[in-house]
Amino acid sequence: MEQSRCKQAWESVSETYAEQRDPDGSDAALIDDMLDHCPSDPTVVDIGCGDGARTLANLPAGSVGVDFARAGLSMAAETVPDAGLLQGEMTTLPITDDIADGLTAYHAVFHVPREQHPAVYREFARVLQSGGMLLCTLPGGRFETTRRGWMGGSMFFSAPGRDQTLSQLETAGFEVIETPTATDPLGSTTEFVLAEYTG
Repeated sequence: MEQSRCKQAWESVSETYAEQRDPDGSDAALIDDMLDHCPSDPTVVDIGCGDGARTLANLPAGSVGVDFARAGLSMAAETVPDAGLLQGEMTTLPITDDIADGLTAYHAVFHVPREQHPAVYREFARVLQSGGMLLCTLPGGRFETTRRGWMGGSMFFSAPGRDQTLSQLETAGFEVIETPTATDPLGSTTEFVLAEYTG
């Protein structure tokens, strides 16, 4: 699925997704683990923030949320009014270099075609300061599919597999600290990766 079509898909399902997903869960608790590795009063960027309830709302005040769907950002403006919100894509983030102490990307990267994932991780590295922390979903399988009827629409999912993802992160300059498993917004479990950008 082309990114323009994926964006349109998210515009159409953002409200349904926000209504059906659980705003709490053990994946939100992982944020505290990431923040333990960050300086006090950190600058944190949340990639694929959506309505903001699951991740952005649990980040320090003044954190920045990025999403390419205007519908999600509109809801995030109400959910997390003190956050900075930017519209943009993961492959070309609208953020300056070396600005963030932490970056979260929950259930986001696998909506980008897997051949573009290395570019996404390079963008994450560009935005993070040396020693900055990344907390993101770690897909277990290799897949590329469009799920029809997902949240009442069609949604694209793509991943190269767990080992390839970890290799791509390493190539982008990240050192893996841990890979915990936690609940996801729709009630199942997902592996995550906490990694430090070593530059």
